Amino acid sequence: NQELSQKRAQSVVNWLIERGVATNRLVARGYGESLPLVPNENADGSDNPEGRQKNRRTELRIIAQ
Repeated sequence: NQELSQKRAQSVVNWLIERGVATNRLVARGYGESLPLVPNENADGSDNPEGRQKNRRTELRIIAQ
């Protein structure tokens, strides 16, 4: 999951670079299972597909202009 998360983040960075955003302004960080928004499992231990879908995300932070 960590590798997939990093690849997803890098894909977004590549997309932004192709559209003119300077490379030195971007950092790709994939967090894998370390920072989920919601649990990947339900309280009974069964899989939570909706939770997994919500955790497949990309977040952008604008630090300065």
